[in-house]
Amino acid sequence: MQADLKELDAAGIAVIGISYDSVEVLAKFAAKSKITFPLLSDPDTKAIKAYGLLNKEAGAKIQGVPYPGTMVLDRDGVIRAKLFLEGYRDRHPTKELIEAGKKVK
Repeated sequence: MQADLKELDAAGIAVIGISYDSVEVLAKFAAKSKITFPLLSDPDTKAIKAYGLLNKEAGAKIQGVPYPGTMVLDRDGVIRAKLFLEGYRDRHPTKELIEAGKKVK
């Protein structure tokens, strides 16, 4: 998503990542990967659980792991679209995110 951040921003889509990792771990990851969008630390998985993203299958191995994917929220924080793929490294193409974002407006 970082590579297409300007295109997403032009479409009115703000990108924010959330992880159970600590602030320190996320800061190192962001620096190494040159991530400029916000990465939110949710070590107690409160937000992950609130949005129904807790991966109970992976949770037996690592506590607090969310299902990997992308959610589109409106300005009030209401989920308008959930986009998930099998692999945790895979993400939907920017075009699909922009289309999902258009449906929210």
